Amino acid sequence: MARRILPTLLLTLSGLFGLLPAAGAAAAPGIAAPADDPYPTADDIAAAQAEESARAADTTAIEARLTAAQADLERAGREAEQAVESYNGAQARLTRVRAEAARAGAVAAVAAAARVAAAERAAELAAETYRQGASAQLSALDALLGADGPRAIGAQAAAIGMVGARTREILDTATATAAEAARTAEAAGAAEAEAVRAADAVRLAKEQAEARLAAQQTQVTEIAARREQLLAALAAARNSTLDLERQRREALEAIAAAQAEEAARAAAAAEAAAAAARPSADAAVESPWSAGGAEAAIAFARSKIGLPYIWGGEGPAGYDCSGLTMMAWRRAGKSLTHFAADQYAESTPVSYAQLRPGDLVFWTDTGRARDIHHVALYIGDDQMIEAPRPGMAIKQASLWIMGRPDFYGRP
Repeated sequence: MARRILPTLLLTLSGLFGLLPAAGAAAAPGIAAPADDPYPTADDIAAAQAEESARAADTTAIEARLTAAQADLERAGREAEQAVESYNGAQARLTRVRAEAARAGAVAAVAAAARVAAAERAAELAAETYRQGASAQLSALDALLGADGPRAIGAQAAAIGMVGARTREILDTATATAAEAARTAEAAGAAEAEAVRAADAVRLAKEQAEARLAAQQTQVTEIAARREQLLAALAAARNSTLDLERQRREALEAIAAAQAEEAARAAAAAEAAAAAARPSADAAVESPWSAGGAEAAIAFARSKIGLPYIWGGEGPAGYDCSGLTMMAWRRAGKSLTHFAADQYAESTPVSYAQLRPGDLVFWTDTGRARDIHHVALYIGDDQMIEAPRPGMAIKQASLWIMGRPDFYGRP
């Protein structure tokens, strides 16, 4: 065995030595001289570690900027929807004030007509007195002096007394109706002035909403462009690709959203459990629920999924949040105002534990009902149909997508 290996080893060594240059001779063409030190130096290792640390720091910073960009986008959407609901509220106030002005004007017209009628009756009495050629008092005295006997005197006195009482009644009525006409006319004038102020408020709200919406759309475009730039930088920092980083970021955002939704659901469930443990007097009073009405409202809203969010929209091409819920419940025979805060005031408050399909859910940033800025239609199984915000289509979504709702109501 050893004899077979040795010749082979010698041949191999001789071949290697034949390839090596003699002392002082140049290396054979095409053969590289071995490196003096093929291993990385300490400086090389330190530089690589520093580069890796810098890349990790860049990645962390880019991730933070992406999160901030997403938060900016969501805040811009909320601000835009708040602007829309501010306009809807101003429109609702204007409609109410104009109705009040119309009612006051109608009352003033009736009072004015009554005043004219009373004045005409008083004028007829005055004309009759004039035709008699004397005042009512002198006519009464002449009648009494010319009476034949006590019985006639008594009858004539009673008649004259009736005429005097009727005169006073007519004149009192004329005075009262004149005063009423003046009061109602003043109320109508005040209502008209309020209507003008409300109209100005609507115009201002509309201009502000349009400006904020335009700014929001610009901001959305800028954030989207910044997001792509950041994702590209993140891909370069990780030696990855833009598509992979985009998918990774979307997955991370979906996980964060799911965690936030679960936290909101847990908070609502805990609140419902605490309410159930309190005495019944503290619990929300559940109003009657109409399965047929709820089904009609949900069917209407479901048929609008995919239509665009339209500022102030009441259909048929698109809707905003309160426009969708208003028209859905109108299909069910219930009248609601095109304003989310009013819709809550027009509904019976219920708790999360009492929530039934067809009920309305509301959000506010302040915790105050008058500041409600978003409403959606609950359809059961912790799902809702909503018109989310400008730039997004009507959709079915998780009840917790915006966090725990602040209020629940049953139309």
